[in-house]
Order: sequence, then structure tokens, then C-alpha cells
Amino acid sequence: MLLSLVYCNKCGNELADNAKYCFGCGTSVTRENVEEKFEVVGEDLVEKVKSLLHEANVRRIIIKNQEGKTVFEVPCSVGVIGAVLVPILAALGAIATLAMKYTIIVERK
Repeated sequence: MLLSLVYCNKCGNELADNAKYCFGCGTSVTRENVEEKFEVVGEDLVEKVKSLLHEANVRRIIIKNQEGKTVFEVPCSVGVIGAVLVPILAALGAIATLAMKYTIIVERK
């Protein structure tokens, strides 16, 4: 199961894909820094993060467990794709073996 949601950076209210203003607080929605959330099950975690790491507009990836605790966080830049990718995916593989539901929070430019 994969669910993508976009939230207001100021109040955290869920936003429609084409929203220009947040209905909760009235803040103008800029697509410069957008936060998306994906709900994944353990076995899908590594594949989803792999695909996100290869997207050019991802700034940061945060993974939280069912209780909302951050279990993994990685800033994304061009340098992360090369040298650091293998240990990151190995660590995620170990986390994914727990077969829990995870929330991936993606901060985009």
C-alpha cells in the first residue's frame, strides 16, 4: 500500500494537489518546499527509498515507525547518491526486516 499526501509547511493541514492556499491557516502554498508522506510496509521500504534517492528534487528523507518515532533520516544531495548509497540501503534493509508499517516523509524543493 502506497499513499502520497502533501501537507502545509506552517500548520500541517493536508493539502489538495492543486491548492494555492491552505484551508486551515490561509498560508499561500508554494511548491518550493513541499513535504510528502508515503505509508509503506517493511518489504517496500528499501525500494521506495531507492527510487526517492534517484529523484532530483528530494532534499531530505525521514522514516518513522508506527509510533511516530524517527528511525532513519538522510539529507539528499548529489554526493549522497554515489558514495553513501550502499550503507544507507543496507541499514534500511535491516530496518525493513521488522515488517512494520513505516511512514516516509520526503522534503522536496
